[in-house]
Amino acid sequence: MRFVSCRSALFAAASLVALGAAAPSLAQDTPDPAPAAQEAPEAPAADEPMGQDPEIIIAEAPEEPKVDPIPAEWSPVPTDAQGHSAFGLYLAARNALTSGEAEAGAAYLNRVYALTPEQPRVREQAFTAALLAGDLDDAARIAPVGEGATAVIVQAGRLVGAVQAFAHGDARRADAMLAAAPVGEPHRRAGLYVQGWIAAAAGDWDRALATPPVDLDPISVLLMRANRARLLELRRRYDEADAEWRDLTSHALASRLFRLPYGEFLERRGKRDEALAQYDAALTAGAEDRSTTEARARVLAKGRPPAALSLRQGAALAMRTAADQIIAQRGLEFGVVYLRLALNLEPDDQTRLYIGQTLQKAELEAAARAMLATVGQGDPELYSASRVQRALSFEKAGQSEDALAELRRAVEAQPGDPAAAYLLAGQLVQMKRFEEGLTVLNGPQLNTAGQGFEVHFLRGAAYEALKRYPEAEAELWAALQQQPNNPTVLNYLGYLWVDNGSRVEQGAEMIARAHAADPDDGNIQDSLGWSQYRRGQFDAAVENLEQAVAKEPANAEINDHLGDAYWAVGRQREAGFQWNRVLTLDVEADRRTEVEAKLRDRLNQAPSGDAGGGDGAAD
Repeated sequence: MRFVSCRSALFAAASLVALGAAAPSLAQDTPDPAPAAQEAPEAPAADEPMGQDPEIIIAEAPEEPKVDPIPAEWSPVPTDAQGHSAFGLYLAARNALTSGEAEAGAAYLNRVYALTPEQPRVREQAFTAALLAGDLDDAARIAPVGEGATAVIVQAGRLVGAVQAFAHGDARRADAMLAAAPVGEPHRRAGLYVQGWIAAAAGDWDRALATPPVDLDPISVLLMRANRARLLELRRRYDEADAEWRDLTSHALASRLFRLPYGEFLERRGKRDEALAQYDAALTAGAEDRSTTEARARVLAKGRPPAALSLRQGAALAMRTAADQIIAQRGLEFGVVYLRLALNLEPDDQTRLYIGQTLQKAELEAAARAMLATVGQGDPELYSASRVQRALSFEKAGQSEDALAELRRAVEAQPGDPAAAYLLAGQLVQMKRFEEGLTVLNGPQLNTAGQGFEVHFLRGAAYEALKRYPEAEAELWAALQQQPNNPTVLNYLGYLWVDNGSRVEQGAEMIARAHAADPDDGNIQDSLGWSQYRRGQFDAAVENLEQAVAKEPANAEINDHLGDAYWAVGRQREAGFQWNRVLTLDVEADRRTEVEAKLRDRLNQAPSGDAGGGDGAAD
């Protein structure tokens, strides 16, 4: 089989996915949700990069959070002034949260909590939902405390309360909160990172410049020392800051984390040559991030050094650093919370993009799309990346047109970016808009001397779908030269040759190699069976095509092939069953016409179009 829709494993990995999603309806006793929160303001242009550009570590999606049943203590059930019961509000919250509507779910739970403040589990759920929805002030207000509260939630509440107090300008109160009740596990690291910046803002420099605890893990100790070096600079203790940075960059494994901020410090001290040496060392070690490259160019151009972080910016960096670490440990939801706290301290499109990506990994798609939509156009690279992520989310939900629109925006923002252009071309081909896809594939972003395997393959697939076989063959052959053992292209080109009869034996050999490399792929096994059919090996063809149908029972082309093989071995009733089954599946117009002709001319049947299920095996 030649994957007419181009939904091969290779293409799916390189482009978008189509999974579809269904959202449950709200309960009958469901009031209107609370008004939606206002969109975040556009971020101002920021000269200061967010420290290192950490790689987002893709974590496995956690299980869907369980929602506790309504407690027995709610009898009689309380109601609000509008007559909405706590029971109905609770069900509405559950349905909103399970359908990805985080803000609505949080609003419902907040109203439930107002009616039932004695219920600790409701308070915890309202707190958690408010965090994930970004309602940080509400979360701080209802943070669970005291006996009966879950420890991890209590510690999160301490962190959120202190950071929000600082964000609202009350550094002394925030510092006092952290001093009186230090944040414990699993949020201890985040609390330690941010407390130095808060203490400095409160004028408590002894706490701000304290050395890291001895029981902290080695990497976190180094990260705390980096924050200490930044604070020493703000305190104008430059020699001590320089000594701290020198030691941090001497560590063989961790030095790459600190060369960029040390170089920026050296620039501010007028030591351009030493700063350049740090950037060169970072790039030599493989730190090919944009910030380091731009910093090196700035030094060579004798540009203005970046400003030192403000205390709010430092606290935001602390929260982003903590988010990196907890996301790496698969704590996606708490990573989102840390990032929202950082965003509250310093509005920044990089953080908005990071939040959106993390929400996607946590399978909170609606919240992810809403956050990604707030990324502005000030930085074309970030804006384009946010549009690509929204496209991924829309395609996952089966909204292909919305995905396509977002990819067009991504390419418009970054017209020279081949990655965005390739995704756009792939989406167009997937949607069977082949001519438009070829326009992109043959454009200047992708039709280059060094174009890769994926571009050749996708272009060949588009040409094949348009029946432009010589061009398809040339592109698929070029792809095969770059990856001669790739089972997808072996199968695709081999099937093309077998099906059009141009190189049947060579194509069959390529398909056999593809099947040996990936024996579980039903599409490749269909190609194997079809190559046997085309060479008159009908019994072997039946065996392989039956197995292919078992693996891909809803594939119209494979069912059609099995019908042809049954007919060739004299199993006419089963052939008719398979052909009728094809008409019940998602079948293209040309194939439908061909199958109807087989039923009419060979079996003297009017197509039923309602054949039952089954895997096509013989009786």
